[in-house]
Amino acid sequence: MSTTPAPKNTLSANERLKSRKLLDSLFEEGKALVAAPFRLVFKEVEFDTIYPVKIAFSAPKRRMKLAHDRNRSKRLMREGYRKNKHALLDWCRKEQKSFALLLIAQSNTPAVYSVTEEKIILLLNRLILTHEKAAQ
Repeated sequence: MSTTPAPKNTLSANERLKSRKLLDSLFEEGKALVAAPFRLVFKEVEFDTIYPVKIAFSAPKRRMKLAHDRNRSKRLMREGYRKNKHALLDWCRKEQKSFALLLIAQSNTPAVYSVTEEKIILLLNRLILTHEKAAQ
């Protein structure tokens, strides 16, 4: 009886979006989903079986003036994504799709963690739904 191991709730360096070229193309060609106070910019990229989703997090200085607010906001977004990414990863592997994502905070202060997690789950589910509808 073989059991598959439970997915790990990690966010490794390989899952982070670091390519300047890809980030620039996200801003130019990416599509966006909004669930206040967050905006998810996404672009479909070449399929990668090991890491189908690469993500970056942003909290603009124009909105959040204080560095500790920006850092906290990004930390909460990373945690919310890390804990809830598995549905998206499973769907991507099943459909053989890969995405580059950019999650942007759009408020003046960091959101409470429960709100952050709720909105990230909503955005990830919307991303799956928009691509399922497009496939039909």
